[in-house]
Amino acid sequence: MGDLARDINSKFENNRIKALLNIIYTANWITSCQNEFFKDFGISPQQYNILRILRGADEALNVQTIKDRMLERSPNATRLMDKLCAKNLIERLPSQHDRRVVKIAITKEGRDLLSSIPNNMNNDLLKNLNEEEAEQLSDLLDKMR
Repeated sequence: MGDLARDINSKFENNRIKALLNIIYTANWITSCQNEFFKDFGISPQQYNILRILRGADEALNVQTIKDRMLERSPNATRLMDKLCAKNLIERLPSQHDRRVVKIAITKEGRDLLSSIPNNMNNDLLKNLNEEEAEQLSDLLDKMR
């Protein structure tokens, strides 16, 4: 089991500061694990999130809707989608009625890639928590926000 004070060789003024630093430290640890996991599939965690949003929508979505649904608000969502487009994992569908409107859809290749990615990555990150602890953690994070 991890110990933040030992991991970063530090002491804390109080438990609130320790909790905040622990959240930041843990968020960075999760990001690092996710980056390493998705490297084998040639995509980033943010690109994975976009693909899942599109697969779950069952219809083409406009870029703003995708941005609104992303877990990590990304100012570079358009660039992320450009990369997915270049890999033929998504496609842009221009409107026949308004040239300014473009919808984004997942391609068959995008669906195939999602199907090839195991769903256990998040389970591995939370393997040290039981269901009750996971619920308590989620509730505390909600309360914090």
